Amino acid sequence: MSGTSTPRPGADPMEGFQAITDQIYVQTATAPPPTPRDASHPTTIVLYGWGDALPKHVSKYIAGYRALFPRSRIVLIFSPILRALLQPLDARTAAMQPVVSALFGDLLEEKGFALDGNTLMHCMSNTGGINLAATMNGYKTTHDKPLPYRMLVLDSTPGSTDFWPNIDRWSRAMALGAGGVPLPYVVLKSMAFFFLSALQVVGWLIGRVSAAEYSVNAVNQRELSTTAAKRLYLYSKADDIIHWQDIEAHAAVARQRGYEVEMELFEGTPHVGHMRQWPEQYWASIKNAWDSCVKKE
Repeated sequence: MSGTSTPRPGADPMEGFQAITDQIYVQTATAPPPTPRDASHPTTIVLYGWGDALPKHVSKYIAGYRALFPRSRIVLIFSPILRALLQPLDARTAAMQPVVSALFGDLLEEKGFALDGNTLMHCMSNTGGINLAATMNGYKTTHDKPLPYRMLVLDSTPGSTDFWPNIDRWSRAMALGAGGVPLPYVVLKSMAFFFLSALQVVGWLIGRVSAAEYSVNAVNQRELSTTAAKRLYLYSKADDIIHWQDIEAHAAVARQRGYEVEMELFEGTPHVGHMRQWPEQYWASIKNAWDSCVKKE
């Protein structure tokens, strides 16, 4: 599996994708899609990138999914950190509405694909989770029922939303995400610390629920996130951005609320680094979890 998850040298990571917005891209070229009766491949894979991830960062995930499920369409969502943090819920929901329209409405009907519930959702880090939750909210607002999908992969997410115990790690994540900015890391981290602190104070003053808090809770809300789907958590005790105890606590709540949960623990891997270090374990865990969904039908 590790060999098949590597793009060819010099390949455009967005080859075969069409931009719907500056955040949302939809695969336009694929093998004939699976029919509703053929559940061996997801009809659609929706991949939410981690905060400030670039096309080159997610290219191996695209290649890995194409190797596993060559008949599936891929919808790719990028997650700029500042946009996710600054937008209120209605703006985040509006930004993700094209995902709902593309998969459930007529936005791309002429291109021959729409979601039938045979969908694999894959969310990376808490910023990816913010956009996933906005998609769920958009579907609930439009259709008055939880977003239908067959399996949800939660990669290095979700973490605790307690602000002050986590401010140092969140500042570090923002600084790393801004690696292209020509400033020393310590300066970037300090700027992120003060920005996040100010955002927290303003949110407290106006009574707004933070994007992170909303998204972490939304994934376990039955009115937003279907209990008919399997859930796979991919995590590591070496993750220095999202604590493994927080992920296991979230999974425990999910089980209590009726969600079918699987956990896959990786040895010694950093935040969203599981696939890079252990590709065979990573893709096998996803494939096995999907196959178990199919066998239940």
